[in-house]
Amino acid sequence: MTTTVLAAAPGWAAAFGHPFFQHALLAGTAIAAAAGLTGYFLVLRAQVFTGDALSHVAFTGALAALALGYDLRVGLFAATIVIALLLGTLGSRGRTDDVAIGSVFSWILGLGAFFLTLYTTSRSAANGSAGVNVLFGSIFGLSAAQALTAALVAAGICVAILAIARPLLFASVDEAVAAARGVPVRILGFGFLALVGACAAEATQAVGSLLILGLLAAPAGAAGRLTDRPYRALALSAALAVAEMWTGLGISYAVPSMPPSFGILAAATAVYAATFATGLRRRTPAPAV
Repeated sequence: MTTTVLAAAPGWAAAFGHPFFQHALLAGTAIAAAAGLTGYFLVLRAQVFTGDALSHVAFTGALAALALGYDLRVGLFAATIVIALLLGTLGSRGRTDDVAIGSVFSWILGLGAFFLTLYTTSRSAANGSAGVNVLFGSIFGLSAAQALTAALVAAGICVAILAIARPLLFASVDEAVAAARGVPVRILGFGFLALVGACAAEATQAVGSLLILGLLAAPAGAAGRLTDRPYRALALSAALAVAEMWTGLGISYAVPSMPPSFGILAAATAVYAATFATGLRRRTPAPAV
């Protein structure tokens, strides 16, 4: 057994010598941390459906940019942030509601189908795999510049979430009392939705638009079941997301036929399922802020 472990060690060490793995690790770590922090508040504020809607918006925005001849990242960020703010406008106090999301959801999917048809019939010859990459991610295909940009943007999202974490937690736990105490609840709601949109756009590069929700919800859900301390749960959600990202990348490197997005989400799902298997129950975070 010891011989087997020693023989496998050089293979794992070799992974860090490959530029594609280094780029994936750099971008993936920052994206996972941002998803973990953002996802915690999505779960706490019961806005997980918003993350699901924005995953489809990411798909539509990216294909719209590709069909019109622009960088897909332009479409990703523009579409997810604008639609996130629109959903907040249709809701109350900067929060989205299910009726608003349902009203926009089918239209966005139909628009995505239109841009997919437009792209495949006019421009896909130049980059035929772009549509698949948008759906399922292409983190091993990031260049050094793309990985650095993704890491910097994701780090900015992390800083912004941490900067508003205290008042956002107050507004999430007891919105009425927070508003009475002078917390700008509506502005915080819109700011948070903009950050969710930006995070969804970033996460698309790692796991694809179809699987964004898993990276946003699973680590946060597991963290909420493991501790009832809000700040501890926030940190744990980010740590779990990063660990799951590393695990998924490692599994995908060891098994080349396995897409990295599948490995990442499989790890996230396994951790969340483990919180049920151990008999742990999610507890409500303490309201004291």
